[in-house]
Order: sequence, then structure tokens, then C-alpha cells
Amino acid sequence: MHSPSSPLTEWTGPHGLPDYEAIGDADFEAVIKASFDAHLAEIDGIAANPDAPTFENTIEALEKAGEALSRVSAIFFNLAGSHSNDTIRAVERTVSPLYARHRTAVSSNRKLFARIDGLWQKRDELGLTVEQMRVLERSWKGFVRSGAALEGDAQKRFGEISERLATLGTQFSQNVLKDESDWLLLLDGADDLAGLPAWLVDALASVAEERGHPGRHAVSLSRSIADPFLTFSSRRDLREKVYTAWQARGQNGGDSDNTAVIAETLKLRQEKATLLGYNSFSDYALDDTMAKTAENVGALLDTVWEKALVRAEQETADIAALIAAEGHNHPPAKWDWRYYAEKIRKQRFDFSDEDIKPYMQLDKIIEAAFAVATRLFGLTFTEIEGVALHHPDARLWAVKDADGTHRALFVGDYFARPSKRSGAWMSGLQSQARLTGETPIILNTMNFAKPPEGKPAFLSFDDARTLFHEFGHALHGMLSDVTYPSVSGTSVSRDFVELPSQLYEHWLTVPEVLNTYAVHAETGEPMPQALIDKVLAAQTFNAGFDTVEYTASALVDMAYHASGQVPAEPLAHEAEVLADIRIPDAIGMRHRSPHFQHIFSGEGYASGYYSYMWSEVMDADAFAAFEETGDPFNPEIAAKLRTHVLASGGTVDPEDAYTAFRGRLPTPDAMLKGRGLV
Repeated sequence: MHSPSSPLTEWTGPHGLPDYEAIGDADFEAVIKASFDAHLAEIDGIAANPDAPTFENTIEALEKAGEALSRVSAIFFNLAGSHSNDTIRAVERTVSPLYARHRTAVSSNRKLFARIDGLWQKRDELGLTVEQMRVLERSWKGFVRSGAALEGDAQKRFGEISERLATLGTQFSQNVLKDESDWLLLLDGADDLAGLPAWLVDALASVAEERGHPGRHAVSLSRSIADPFLTFSSRRDLREKVYTAWQARGQNGGDSDNTAVIAETLKLRQEKATLLGYNSFSDYALDDTMAKTAENVGALLDTVWEKALVRAEQETADIAALIAAEGHNHPPAKWDWRYYAEKIRKQRFDFSDEDIKPYMQLDKIIEAAFAVATRLFGLTFTEIEGVALHHPDARLWAVKDADGTHRALFVGDYFARPSKRSGAWMSGLQSQARLTGETPIILNTMNFAKPPEGKPAFLSFDDARTLFHEFGHALHGMLSDVTYPSVSGTSVSRDFVELPSQLYEHWLTVPEVLNTYAVHAETGEPMPQALIDKVLAAQTFNAGFDTVEYTASALVDMAYHASGQVPAEPLAHEAEVLADIRIPDAIGMRHRSPHFQHIFSGEGYASGYYSYMWSEVMDADAFAAFEETGDPFNPEIAAKLRTHVLASGGTVDPEDAYTAFRGRLPTPDAMLKGRGLV
């Protein structure tokens, strides 16, 4: 069967991009279904090949198959996350279980798996390269983990579970988006704006106008709006409303409530793991990671948790003392923390986020992220204007290597909008692979507050760190230098994939970078050295809060998945876990279960939210490699980083990749020191 002919599968736009002006939302469903059929025809052809299986006629053929499906899927899922609407959401609900059914159809092809299994059993006789051996291993394991080795009713049930989990993941994310996009707090007059800096007042005006209330101010549940409101608003009653709504996403009753979705998801995940012979879903999920076991994950999280609790108790006492000093008679509540922590930071370090913001212009921080990549890897970035992308706010850059050859296209989509899910992420329209001749098309998607027309966008320091983080992921995709698509770029284990992103954050605080790019929006003057010194000195301020927020979420994730037992009432179980670990009353989870999209909008980070901290152990140690030379841009270390971590993708085991870069594996010491916990 021929691949479907459509602008969704044949990209005729400028620079090898899709022609977005020729794409209609109503076109997706039919093209996706036709692409399934075309891919299955290719799969059947590979499986029925009368020649004896070889790496070339089986594994390489699989690597080349499904181009049309890859292309339409890349466009569709980018839109579903970054610019959704009723049509896109309806299509997503329809096709999500069909994707699972399609994967099951491929993995349950007995003739195909027999060819792959035959190659795997005699792998040492095939004369494969290191990369080819890795591709064969991942292909074989991927089929086994997808139920290929199951028989009869077990394989049928596995397919049913996969379809239902896909439906539940889509439902979960759409429910969260609905709660976020439906909620709005309209503010009335100067009293409701008390304590807010001018840039935030402007942002709240933009929110109100975008949501149909011109001339007013409004708070939305975009993190880039809610978080600074909780930080600066002196209206405790309004802070409580915003925080309560933020924490209640996905748990508001009615059609968008995720309580039942979570319960069914956990039950089906455990059943899936049991079918494959694992004791728990964590055993299944961690089997192909650096951590390997739930015990290893627990050892890291428990070590950090106890140190974070000590620090958080000190911070709680400081906040309680300030509340009392202001004449109030209440203990610190969750909606008080950011507000009073900001006051304490201003007292202790003599600066506030408001002092920093005029120096943190979005365009300059983008320039900074690019400039660091130029210094480290020789990349150059040229903006291309006038090209239609998936949304008018999105921007396009051509990326070249030091020798002037084309390396990648980079798309940045930076502003929050009701049609975009919360958070920040890297994705790709196209991955690098020499086998197919494709070069990367990489996207970074953020949710920064959009300024009024004609005014610059300002970032908090945390926002700037997020931009650097996601650009680190982007570099992992853009610098990929592999032969086979399945091991390209970020196709690595979850607890290794965060290394490039978290490592890149370190360059934001290199003094040379701040001196050059943190310049005042009105005067053009660089951030004063005294302020830079204060910012750097305050990097570990509030570390107890930050670490408790994150680690509590990671511990709840593991509690759901590691025991082999499914909690009858997951949200009650969440509360029990938080009580058992003694989370302070004034600190909540970074992501409560009803909106914990990392682990419930698909299986991406299920039993894997710990990965950020696992990677942090490596990123702290990896940046120390630069610091030990006295040069944060040391060309020899940068070349090793590019070769062994960023360019190698999934062609080698992560432990081997890190050891090749650093000469050894890391210990948690640098991470704990970096967080200010030792």
C-alpha cells in the first residue's frame, strides 16, 4: 500500500517544513488512519520476506518503515499539546487508542518477531557495529516489552490494556487542560492588585484581554501567571483562591475529574507488568534505565529527603517568625510560602525578583542560550522570518555547524495561551539519522507570560533557567550524529535524558553570560555586579522548599508503582504517603496526582519522576569537569561532551557514555552541595 499523499505526510513548506497553511484540523484523522495501513503493509512485507533474516532486510527495513506515520504524528501531537481546539481534542480522543492498537498489531506479528528474535539469538555472529548491536538490542527488547513473546489470550489482553491506557492518558491531559483553561480570577481595582509589580500587572491585563475582558486584570492557572501572583500579591485571601485552584486541577468533580482515571490507570499498569512477568510496574519501567531497581531509586530519594526536611524546617521557622513580626496570628500556609520567602530573600540578600526582572528580557535570554552553544560547540543561529508555523507566536531559526553546514532547524514557542497545555518541553518534528538522510527539526515549547503589544517579555530567574533547560534538550536533538532513527538524539533512558538539559542550566549563572546578556530593558546597562553577586549567592535560598516539593512528588510516584499492590483509593494513598514522610504542612507536592501529567498523561515518567534528580547527580558532576579546568567553556571538555553525550544518542549504554565523557561515574556529593543541603 502506498503512503497517503497529503500536506501532513509530504512536507512542501519552506526549508523542508510542513506547509502549515495547507493543513486543516479536520484532515488529521483520515491521514493518520491511512498511515497506519501503509505502515502495516510495510511491516507485512518485512515479515513475509522469503530471504533469511539479516540486519539489513529486517532491522534496517524496520528503521526505514513508517515515514508517513511519523510525519503526520509529529505535526498532530505538537498541535495537541501547544495549540489545541475542540476538533484536535476530538481527534486525539479517537486516535489515541488506535495508536496503541497499531503498536500492538506490529509487536504481535509473529513472523516479524521470529525474524528479530532469530537475529538476537545469534547476534554475536553477525559482525555488527556497536550502534547496530544497540539498535538490535533495543528492537528486540522493545518487542518483548510490547507483548511480542506472549501467547493467545495473554497477548490479546495486553493489547486491550495498551489501548485503554492510551485512552486514559489522553483523557487525563485533556481534563487538566480543561480545568486550566476554564478557570479565571477577575480582579477588581487597585486593592486586588496590591503588591504586584508593574510587569505582572501588564501580564494580568494581557490575560484578561485574551480571555474576553479588555480593560480588566485576571489571574489564570498558567504557571507563569499563578506563580508570580502567589509570590507578590499581598492579598492573602486571593493567594488562597489561586493556590487552591492550582492544586485542585483535575479534582473538581464532574467530567474533568481525574480521580477515577488515576485508579484505573494504576490497576491496568500493574496488570500489564504482571503479564510480562514483573512483580510491579516499577520493575517493568526501571528495567531499561540507569537506576535499574526501585531500591536504588529509593536510596537516592530517601537520602535527599531527610536532608531537605531539615532545611525546610529551618525555612518554615523563618517564615513563621516573619508572619508573627508583621502582627499576624496564623501559621504558615501553602499559599503563604512564596510570598514570605520572597520577602526573606529580599531582606537576606537585599534583592527581589522584581529587581532582576528588568534585566531578564526573553529575547536576550534566548540570545544567551544560543551564545553558549556557539562558544561550546561552534553552532550559529539565524532567525528566519515570514514562514508559517503551527502558531503565529512560534519563531524559527536555522542552525549551522562551525564549518557552515546545515545542522538543524529550531522552533521556539515561548508564550502561554489557553490552547496550550501547561509546562515546558522539547519535542521534534524530525530526528537526525544518516540512514534516512534526515536532519533535525526541534521545538522548544514554554508558557511564559505574554506582554502587551509593543512591550518586551520579561522572565523570572526560574523562567530563564527553564529556557536554558529546554534548550539543553534541544541541543541533544540537534547535535545527534547517528545512523539509525531509533537511537537518535533523546532516544535514551529517562534517567539519562535529563542530563543535557540540567547540565545546560549551569551556564546561565556563569558570570560572563550574565554580564553580557542580563541587560536592562530601558537603559541597556548590564546587571550591576553587586546584583549578580547577590543572585549567585542566593542560588540555594529556599532549597528546602524546592527539594521537598519535588522529592515528595517523586516519592508518591514510586509509592504508586513499586509495591505491586494497587491502592483502592489513590488520592487517599497520596495523603498517607505524605503523612508517612512527614511533609511540612506549609509545603505541597510540586505536582499533585490529579494533575501529575508526567506520570499519568501516558507512561513517559511513570515510576520515573525521580529521573530529574538522578540526572542532577550527573549534571553537577559534569559541570564540575569544566570548573576543574578554570574555564566554563573549555574546548576539550566541550568536545568530549558533544561526542560522548550529545552526539551519541542511544547508541551506547548511558553508563558507558558518561564514563567516556568523565572518566568515571558520579556520586551524589556535588548534587547535594549544589542544592545547599550539605
